[in-house]
Amino acid sequence: MRDPTRGGIATVAHEIADATGTTVHLNETCIPILDPVRAVCDMLGYDPLYLASEGRVVAILDPASAKLALNRLQGLGYRDAAIIGTVNSGRSRVVLETELGGERILAELEDDPLPRIC
Repeated sequence: MRDPTRGGIATVAHEIADATGTTVHLNETCIPILDPVRAVCDMLGYDPLYLASEGRVVAILDPASAKLALNRLQGLGYRDAAIIGTVNSGRSRVVLETELGGERILAELEDDPLPRIC
């Protein structure tokens, strides 16, 4: 389990890929991003996958357990809980399947993430 507070989901995915030597494959359409967040990111030119995600958790589960865990989380009221990708054998990298069905490699953050305001 990882906390995506600093560097967002993309940074957590890179940490997992680097630690395991695997390819983390994320599906853009499955990642729950609130419409207001998406709108602000579009206006300011930010990628929401790299933004701090306060109050969220990224958990890596065995595929056989993932659906059960998702159903239980949603049953407890966590409606935004989602299966957002897979971890596959391959070289250490993060790949995003885009809304249009293409793929792009997500780069690691080179600088510090956006400063926290709180």
